[in-house]
Amino acid sequence: MRGLPEKIVDFHVHLFPDKLFNAIWKYFSTAYGRSILHELHYRECINYLHEKDVEYIVYSNYAHKKGIAKGLNEWNLKILEEYPELYCFAAYHPDDDDAFDMAKDLLDHPRMLGFKLQLLVQRFYPHDERLFPLYEMIIEKGKRLLLHVGTGPIGNSFVGIDNFIKLLERYPDLPANVAHMGGLEYGKFISLLDHFPNICLDTTWAFLPQSGFMFNQKKEVLEIHKDRIIYGSDFPNLIYPREEEIDCLLDFNLSHDFYKKVFRENGIALLGK
Repeated sequence: MRGLPEKIVDFHVHLFPDKLFNAIWKYFSTAYGRSILHELHYRECINYLHEKDVEYIVYSNYAHKKGIAKGLNEWNLKILEEYPELYCFAAYHPDDDDAFDMAKDLLDHPRMLGFKLQLLVQRFYPHDERLFPLYEMIIEKGKRLLLHVGTGPIGNSFVGIDNFIKLLERYPDLPANVAHMGGLEYGKFISLLDHFPNICLDTTWAFLPQSGFMFNQKKEVLEIHKDRIIYGSDFPNLIYPREEEIDCLLDFNLSHDFYKKVFRENGIALLGK
C-alpha cells in the first residue's frame, strides 16, 4: 500500500477460540446493531493479515469474568506454538485465585509480551490495588501491558484519564500501550507522552472519520510523537474496513519517517527484534 513499509507490524489484533469469537460477534450484533465485517476464526485471521503484508501479529484476548483466563491462556500457548511469528498479550482477571502464579509462568514465555486489561468490560480500575503485584512483576521482567483505558467509543466509571493518572502516579515507569490513542480524551493522553517514558499509544479506531471516534488533535502532534505511536487494527472485530483507517493516516501526508516508525519500526523495537 502507498507510503507504507513493505512489511508492517499490527500491534492490536484480537484472537479468541472459535466458539468465543462466535459469541462476541453475536454480542456485537445484538448490542450495537452492527455486524462485524470479517467473521474470521483465528487461523483465517492470521492468513488474511499475512496476505495484507502484516509480518508480525500481536494479538490479545481478555477475561471478561472470573474463571476463564486460565482456559484462554492455555489456548494462547497452543497458538504461539502453532505460529512462531505471533506475539500475545494474555488474559488476566484479579479475582482468579491462581491469577498471579499463572501470570508469573506465562511471562517466562519469550513471545508472551504481557497482559491485556479491558477495563471497560472487566469493570475494575487501573489503580485497583489487586493489580499492583502484577504491575511490579511486569516492570521487573521487562514486559508490557495493553490497556483499554479510554472513554470511547463508550465509557464508564472504570476508564478515563483521571483513573489512569492515579496508576501512573504510583508506577511512573509502567510499560503500557494505551489502545485507541486514549480516545476520546486524545489530547490528555498524548500529553502523558511528555512525562511518562514507557507509555505508547496505538492507532486502533482513532482514524475513522465516519465513526464518531475520530482523532481530534492537530496532525502535527502525531509527527512530534512518532516514536511513541504504534499501528494497530483491532482486526477482525471491525465494522469499517481496516484499509480506511490506514488511508486516513496516509492522507495526513506526514513524513516518510512517521509511517516507517508507526507501521513497523516502533513495533519491532517493542518486540525486541
